[in-house]
Amino acid sequence: VQLLESGGGSVQVGGSLRLSCVVSEYTPVRRYCSGWFRQRPGVEREAVATIGSDGRTSIREDVKGRFTISMDNTKKTLFLQMNNLKPEDAAMYFCAAQPACNRFYPTSIDFTLWGQGTQVAVSS
Repeated sequence: VQLLESGGGSVQVGGSLRLSCVVSEYTPVRRYCSGWFRQRPGVEREAVATIGSDGRTSIREDVKGRFTISMDNTKKTLFLQMNNLKPEDAAMYFCAAQPACNRFYPTSIDFTLWGQGTQVAVSS
């Protein structure tokens, strides 16, 4: 299984980006969990948003109302729509996926498949 990310870049404060992650062998019957994580300088990798094996989503508090996670089953693609970006959102963003996950609220330790990362920069 390969995860191929795209969509990072540099935007101004208040701007938007949509991150994409193609999960090469994704199929809903395998009860995947998926998610987006980010790594900021000097900070441990943190969960941004996840989708559990039953489809329920979880979003970190400081991005609620601005970020949306979704999975397009037909395109086998995980998305993170990021609106109203703030300087503190600047980070390397990683997608993650795990078949046969069986977690409602997966955390980083539940994932063995990771994308290569895509950089998001936010300038004021």
